[in-house]
Amino acid sequence: MPVPIQDPTQLLYYFTLLGVAVFACSGALAAGRRNLDPVGVAVLAMVTATGGGTARDVLLDRTVFWVADPTYIVVCLIAAAVTWFWVRFFTPPDRALLMADAVGLALFSVTGTQIAEEAGHPAVIIILMGTLTGCAGGLLRDVLSVEVPLIFRKSELYVTACVIGLGAYVLLRYVGIEADIAGAIASAIILSLRLASIRWKITLPTMRVGTGAE
Repeated sequence: MPVPIQDPTQLLYYFTLLGVAVFACSGALAAGRRNLDPVGVAVLAMVTATGGGTARDVLLDRTVFWVADPTYIVVCLIAAAVTWFWVRFFTPPDRALLMADAVGLALFSVTGTQIAEEAGHPAVIIILMGTLTGCAGGLLRDVLSVEVPLIFRKSELYVTACVIGLGAYVLLRYVGIEADIAGAIASAIILSLRLASIRWKITLPTMRVGTGAE
């Protein structure tokens, strides 16, 4: 059954638009590193910005968000075009892609969580859908641009940052905190953990096989 377009007065709607724009910028930056043409830049930007939300909506049996509201596609293309012209005249900082990805992760994962929450799913599904929404687009971007995905890099807290932030969101909602406030706190936690990981190379222990004493 088709899902109606979200009410533009809702904060969730604007958070999703912003997350789409930031992820589109990160996709365009990744395309620029591979010297892709405008078509390649637009495609990689749209895949990055819509991949996570598309996977979420398919799993939750919803009309895919950018099909229900094509505004998201327009925002993707505008963000990609702005990024294209920006890098032609200015050299982006070395960590511009990582920073854009971190902001997109913080915004998009929370919107995915709130959508799953509104559908009445249990806490574990809410967290999983939020994590999928935030991570899948970046995973597709890195695969298509022939990079080791950020979520698999040893020095990165990526999925972990999502799970911690979204777990905090669920706890805050459980004790009665309003969704907008809980979402803002969760986004701040995810962004802080992600930026801390980038800045100080915070990582989880790795699994080692065959390194014991013989």
